[in-house]
Amino acid sequence: MFTPGQPVAAVVQRIEIKKLRQGENLILGFSIGGGIDQDPGQNPFSEDKSDKGIYVTRITPGGPADVAGLMVGDKILQVNGWDMTMMTHDQARKRLTKKKEDVVRLLITRPSLEEAVRQAMGNCPKH
Repeated sequence: MFTPGQPVAAVVQRIEIKKLRQGENLILGFSIGGGIDQDPGQNPFSEDKSDKGIYVTRITPGGPADVAGLMVGDKILQVNGWDMTMMTHDQARKRLTKKKEDVVRLLITRPSLEEAVRQAMGNCPKH
């Protein structure tokens, strides 16, 4: 819950992606970058170049992720309840592409969400 005057750690959004079945494959329609084993300096979405989180780097237009509202630059915090903030790139990829899961529930954050909240808070009347 938001308490006025207290910092907002992260503004999050839940996104549910239904995988598209193509033969034996289940397609999500996005690519990821980052992970604790990757160089965060190479991640264009890491604002301070030290964030080793998992980020969306590419979205297939019209694909399942696009339809669900996922955006390039989104930081993935959770996948189906699993914490993604301390995973290697390969662990994250495997977590997203589990064969038995037709639906992926993501918890994401994006700078535009945080900016919208900051602007709304700035426009709130002071009591």
